[in-house]
Amino acid sequence: MNGKEESNGATSITMYEKLDSGQARLLQLGYKQELKRDLSVFSNFAFSFAIISVFGTITALYNTGLTFGGPLTITYGWFTAGGFSMLVGLSMAEICSSYPTSGGLYYWSAKLAGQSWAPFASWITGWFNVVGQWAVTTSVNYSLAQLIQVIILLSTGGKNGGGYLASKYVVFAFHAGILLIHAIINSLAITWLSLLGQLAAAWNMLGVFVVMIVIPTVATERASAKFVFTHFNTENGAGIQSKPYIFLISLLMSQYTFTGYDASAHMTEETKSADINGPRGIISSIGISIVVGWAYILGITFAATNIPYLLSADNDAGGYAIAEVFYLAFKNRYGNGIGGIVCLGIVAVAIFFCGMSSVTSNSRMAYAFARDGAMPLFTVASSE
Repeated sequence: MNGKEESNGATSITMYEKLDSGQARLLQLGYKQELKRDLSVFSNFAFSFAIISVFGTITALYNTGLTFGGPLTITYGWFTAGGFSMLVGLSMAEICSSYPTSGGLYYWSAKLAGQSWAPFASWITGWFNVVGQWAVTTSVNYSLAQLIQVIILLSTGGKNGGGYLASKYVVFAFHAGILLIHAIINSLAITWLSLLGQLAAAWNMLGVFVVMIVIPTVATERASAKFVFTHFNTENGAGIQSKPYIFLISLLMSQYTFTGYDASAHMTEETKSADINGPRGIISSIGISIVVGWAYILGITFAATNIPYLLSADNDAGGYAIAEVFYLAFKNRYGNGIGGIVCLGIVAVAIFFCGMSSVTSNSRMAYAFARDGAMPLFTVASSE
């Protein structure tokens, strides 16, 4: 890999004085400014916050948390995963302040590993990062395709009312269509992507508070505080009885949520004062997600009163637990579940924004990786 070296000490610092601090640091690292540096600190934060997307990712994996351990593991496991993620984020933020490049993790690995290990550390980190981002984008958009299937099922009467249950081929077609839309959106100028990123952050923030208040308020039956904070579900259908092991499996829901905050690093070459605002984006996206996500978890779990039924494939949502919680809350109160379907639509938009932001981050990382000659068949000449 043709890594760029930092300018030597003889380079005059005064030549950078009139430049944005992020751009000056980029030049010191041996790269010229090619991307439009137009993102504010909020825009940078918005991309990471939208990818973390507590609204969408908790919804997608709530079944896992409810199955393995239930309310207790969901509520306390959230802080366990969030706390460790914050420690990782703090370390990443410090490194990002010194090396604010779109390459992010693989570039940092090269600089921190030492000269002899730099090529291997950078190569292995880069490919894990880029393939991981491909997988995240795929899983997020597939979870959206599944949610669309559930929304259609409930809108046509639910599973018990003869509703339309899309086949796996139809779900795959939804998935492919979503990916195509995200590709088209990400061909737009960074100004538009910035606006959409800010809208995504606002949607996730406001949507969570709307749903977490509406669902428990509308629900005719609510769980007790004792149930939410102390009930441990051991009936997981997998024959696993070890409570520590069950707790670890339950962390998958929370840990799946706390990914993607490296987007703030991948967007640094387009962020003003990136050496300052990139780290702020990383830390703030994790911190705010911990608070907002826990509020969402509590709001939904107080309305989840019958775990076996919520996880049953025979319920109206076909076993999609949160969808059933939303649907029943309104159906039991008003005789129909339209309000619950609307709430699911709000979640679906949040997941759509999550996938959109994931593609944006992915493209910047791939751009930097190709620029350094690490992606076969792709080359970007940009060094000075």
